[in-house]
Amino acid sequence: MAKIAVLGYGTVGSGVVEVISTNSASIEKKAGEKIEVKSVLDLRDFPGDPIQEKIVHDIDVIIQDPEIEVVVEVMGGVEPAFTFVKKALEAGKSVCTSNKALVAAHGPQLLQIARERQLNFMFEASVGGGIPIIRPLNQSLTADEINQITGILNGTTNYILTKMSRDGSSYEDVLKEAQELGYAERDPEADVEGYDACRKIAILTSLAFGATVQFEEIRTEGITKITTEDFKYAEKLGCVIKLLASSRKKDGRVYAITAPFMLNKDHPLYNVNDVLNGIYINGNVIGDVMFFGAGAGKLPTASAVVADVVDCVKHKGKNVMTIWSMEKMELGDADDEERRFFVRVKGDASDLSAARDAFGQADPVTVDGLAGEFGFVTPKMTERAFAEAAGKISVINRIRIDDTVLQ
Repeated sequence: MAKIAVLGYGTVGSGVVEVISTNSASIEKKAGEKIEVKSVLDLRDFPGDPIQEKIVHDIDVIIQDPEIEVVVEVMGGVEPAFTFVKKALEAGKSVCTSNKALVAAHGPQLLQIARERQLNFMFEASVGGGIPIIRPLNQSLTADEINQITGILNGTTNYILTKMSRDGSSYEDVLKEAQELGYAERDPEADVEGYDACRKIAILTSLAFGATVQFEEIRTEGITKITTEDFKYAEKLGCVIKLLASSRKKDGRVYAITAPFMLNKDHPLYNVNDVLNGIYINGNVIGDVMFFGAGAGKLPTASAVVADVVDCVKHKGKNVMTIWSMEKMELGDADDEERRFFVRVKGDASDLSAARDAFGQADPVTVDGLAGEFGFVTPKMTERAFAEAAGKISVINRIRIDDTVLQ
């Protein structure tokens, strides 16, 4: 019997306990032995809950328990999670986590500690929730050189943008609704400003290209400036607006960005709606691959964590290799990236000449009921050239257009 400990009895932690209990027979077959939760670390007590008899309040009780072989970290945040996980690995216990902040900040270091001790540090659930993506990158796509990864990696922002598009509701109203439904935190900054998705693409990019990408160096914009008027223009153009986290290799450099983009109906992520996530990968041999499903939630995320636990139990005494060097990757300059932009400007059709003088090409797009402004799509240009041109006209908003997957 393999005994494990769970650090944190919140949404995902309780889900891990539930999944192991509900599917114990099938999990035992796949792991080769029964898996049992021996201890659960939490600051709180849970009177009346059967888990109470397993609750401990001191991490050292778990670290010093020789029976515990695998530790599940689902506390969130970088500290004290990093300290606890490092202690567990140094004590000879494999670790599974859903904590993207921890993985983005210390992933390669923890992988190295695990490798040196013939243990495993696994983090499938840290990106994409219940969608399998880390394991495919690490195992199934190893014959390929990855050219591009583009994903809708945050369910909260995808829900907000989907509702704004369908219902014509304002950002503020939909955010409030998302908070009431439990899709958004009381403090939604990590989601709506793009930081959550940015950390996830940093992890995927590091795995795909081998070296460490620091998420702080990825150009990141959130969805707080997207308005109902933007969606009216998007509909006129046959597009939707999605928060994308993307990285791609071009001319030997890797470029990464997290920002809202317009996608047309031919884009593989066009129909990824509500709280669902989707991840598009292009490899030089396999071509296009799509991963789609529940990107968050108690049981989908817990399912991915438990799958990692099974892997750790199956590979006792053996490190499952994950290629992620501690060497830092120098990303390409985001201002060198070329793309088209949709631009809204103040004025009317008589002001089109100024837009054409600035951008060289500007076919006006107008929407009934929106007076005193018009929009247009720029030719393909670098971010640097766009910023220079935009300084010559009165821009209300601009949204990037993602058509890289169609080239």
